[in-house]
Amino acid sequence: METAHLFLQRVLYWINRLNLFWYDDLARYTNERSVYLQRWRDRIEAAWQAWELEQLDIPEIQRLDPKQALVERGEADLDPPLSSNKRYLREQMTIEGYKHLLIVASLDGLVEGSRLSRILGGSSNEVHATLTRVLLEEYGNGRLSRKHSTYFAQMMAEFGLDTEPEGYFDWVPWEVLASINHNFLLTECKRHFLRYNGGLTYFEIAGPSIYKDYLAAAQRLGLSQSAMGYWELHIREDERHGQWMLQEVALPLVDRYPDKAWELVLGYDQEKLIGDRAGAAVVDLIRQQDRACV
Repeated sequence: METAHLFLQRVLYWINRLNLFWYDDLARYTNERSVYLQRWRDRIEAAWQAWELEQLDIPEIQRLDPKQALVERGEADLDPPLSSNKRYLREQMTIEGYKHLLIVASLDGLVEGSRLSRILGGSSNEVHATLTRVLLEEYGNGRLSRKHSTYFAQMMAEFGLDTEPEGYFDWVPWEVLASINHNFLLTECKRHFLRYNGGLTYFEIAGPSIYKDYLAAAQRLGLSQSAMGYWELHIREDERHGQWMLQEVALPLVDRYPDKAWELVLGYDQEKLIGDRAGAAVVDLIRQQDRACV
């Protein structure tokens, strides 16, 4: 089963990545609108997404008050209790485990914010303006030196790691690929606009608590500022982004789409579920790496 998950998520990723530009050989994009590839993508996604939705109680989500549910979830996820995995990262992860964390996270960290850009085309309003502000900060307001992915590359360079995007693709577990592919799907299908923004609300709210674990580990290990600067930046900015997403995006969208507002909660819960699963897989890999170095 694990092998099947990995194979299918890799296939999906290599199709989905064609939606972004990588400044590589232009010939690689010859088939970006291939009907054949689209059929395979749709076939895999249909079965996979049906399975993902089975993991949640959708009728229960539909019965909730969307605004209350989002606010309560946001308050709970802002500063969650320390789990065993969080404690391991903070208190026991070795320098080799930390490097492994960077290696796996680089698949997303080196192109951060790219999928968000896919939902910004169209008419403008206050929600659109807030989403644009979030993207601009992720992109360093147009300055490469301030772009978040630049900070991530600096962390990797501190350890002599390959800073080319996708340089460690073969190291990435299927759970992380599934998280990336899920966001590709939601941003490429405008019908899933509410689900995506619910998910992004969770991601921005919960981000600082996750990055604080990584920062605490880096400080315990005595690493340089360059080897941890990305986490500090995200803790500072995502605390603001989380409130923007909740107050200026998610809650206004409840008012704008009252009959479908439950999809915001679905997106929130699904992003948390998929993200927690990916995070647990990464910690498992880190533990394995740490044991191998003993």
